[in-house]
Amino acid sequence: MRNNKTYNINLLIIEDEAFDVERIQNTIKLAKNNIQIKNVVSNGKQALEDIKSKQGAYDVIIMDFKIAGGIMGERLIRKIKDIEPAVQILVVTKMTIQQTDFDFANELIKAGAFWYCTKYPGDIQDYIYQPTDFVLAIVNAYKKKKLELEKLRSEDKLENNIKNILDENTIVGKTDSVEKLKNKIHKYAEANANVIIYGESGTGKELIATNIHYLSKRRYESFICVNCASIPKDLIESELFGHKKGSFTGASENREGYFEQADKGTIFLDEISEFPLSAQAKLLRVLQEGEIDKIGRKSRKKVDVRIIAASNKDLKKMVADGKFREDLYYRLNVLSIEAPALTERKEDIPRLVDYFVKQFAYDMGLMDIEVTDEAISILKKYDWPGNIRQLQNVIQRLLILNDSLIDAKEVKEALNIDDVNQYEDSFLSDSKNVKIEPLRRIEKRFRKKYIHYVRENSKTDAEAAHKLGLAPPNFHRICKSLGLKS
Repeated sequence: MRNNKTYNINLLIIEDEAFDVERIQNTIKLAKNNIQIKNVVSNGKQALEDIKSKQGAYDVIIMDFKIAGGIMGERLIRKIKDIEPAVQILVVTKMTIQQTDFDFANELIKAGAFWYCTKYPGDIQDYIYQPTDFVLAIVNAYKKKKLELEKLRSEDKLENNIKNILDENTIVGKTDSVEKLKNKIHKYAEANANVIIYGESGTGKELIATNIHYLSKRRYESFICVNCASIPKDLIESELFGHKKGSFTGASENREGYFEQADKGTIFLDEISEFPLSAQAKLLRVLQEGEIDKIGRKSRKKVDVRIIAASNKDLKKMVADGKFREDLYYRLNVLSIEAPALTERKEDIPRLVDYFVKQFAYDMGLMDIEVTDEAISILKKYDWPGNIRQLQNVIQRLLILNDSLIDAKEVKEALNIDDVNQYEDSFLSDSKNVKIEPLRRIEKRFRKKYIHYVRENSKTDAEAAHKLGLAPPNFHRICKSLGLKS
């Protein structure tokens, strides 16, 4: 072989005619220093057993299309590729005389074959096929195997990286609301539709978006997070869609916007309610046409981006108030998901505390951290206006200030409360330490607690509705809006 690079290619021959085995040996003889026949088997069943027992032993398999043993042709090719995805298969056959039989070739390629050739007639004693072409096909198959192995290694590495990302962004909790949330995340990950995540600040909306992306088919592509509220309104178009050099004062270089960076992947638009009306038309074009208008460029660019948006405001009300485009709202709101507030899942607080303690203790090099039952009790009674993010910050603060034991006294100090029950009904207190909250939130919390109490003390929902003076349909609607019913 005229090649500076040395190859050591191991072959398996699947052939039931001794005469054809000999012709294969003669055909590759000119490359005997680079190509070795490691084994010869005479039927499909034996071949599969041999490949399975010696995984990685063969680089290229040369097989007769019609072989003894019941398993042959495309079926045998598929079974081989199931065992060794990277191994390359060359098919030799008497079935076709013309190499222009494209249908036959396509079926072999679909099954997983790399190449095929028609056997020389039996009266050509020495060769199975033209030697130079046959050897070249083996070398090319070997090179492709190496590329396939590299690709598989890269995919394994990517999958491990994705697994680590998901482990770091795990959704902790076992309450019904969290289980429903996890189920929705898995369902939405399988879809390719746009999603809006609703929820109060600190409930983990970015965490939900991260899980949807890295469980989806787009997981190998970019996941770009953008906080719409943090970008000045006069720069949001440039940041999202990019600009050409010199297109406006200060545009000293070409800029690739977030949507170009997220092409084939997912973009997470947090606080979408802060997206200015002036730029909403361009965002709508991305959703409708899959095109972006880069500032200073005449032509539009195609992008394939899934959008996950998040809001702690009622977008439907914003539409009614003329603050958010209705057509954009419906394009974004194909699927929706609610991030439950921590007050709705207080039974998860011990699990969350344990998770954060382990996380921060590991980072700080701390060991054997004990959180007392009294401390957990106070944490469960607290009202958590900042939700999970606030709990996370409190645990971090407690670990910085306390080496090994977190008790009730430390928790009260961290939360700045004197009485265990002070914050549970903080809206009834006149303490100067109480944080004043919006009336709407207090009303919702009270309604939820009270309706839950009435349901718990009623035999049926109809009875609960009667006690509350509500028609059953209205009762059902209120319960659903408060997250008390699915």
